[in-house]
Amino acid sequence: MKFARVVFWIAAIWGVLVLTPLYFIFDLIGRQDPPPITHPAFYYGFVSVGLAFQVAFFVIARDPVRLRPMMIPSVLEKFGYGATLIVLYLQNRLHPQDLALGGVDVLFGVLFLAAFFKTSN
Repeated sequence: MKFARVVFWIAAIWGVLVLTPLYFIFDLIGRQDPPPITHPAFYYGFVSVGLAFQVAFFVIARDPVRLRPMMIPSVLEKFGYGATLIVLYLQNRLHPQDLALGGVDVLFGVLFLAAFFKTSN
């Protein structure tokens, strides 16, 4: 149970640190990596849903055994994002450094799977 707690706490803290600045760099992204973002609702929607999942990770970390079923959508969130980035990269629509950041999510997905199996009764 300690493993699951630590993994979900670290993932939640990492996610908050990585996602929160996105609220403040909308225009900067368009200048540094043109073209500018044309659908701000999608952009800010992604950020807000991502931050909501970080809250879920904090909640899971408090009681991983009771909230074990929530680990399944957590794994899907991590692998879904990682798979999306791989597809975009293979289509030459993503910079390699963005793919590397996605690797962190895939790593957390693997750790979430491990936590899921380690918390089984």
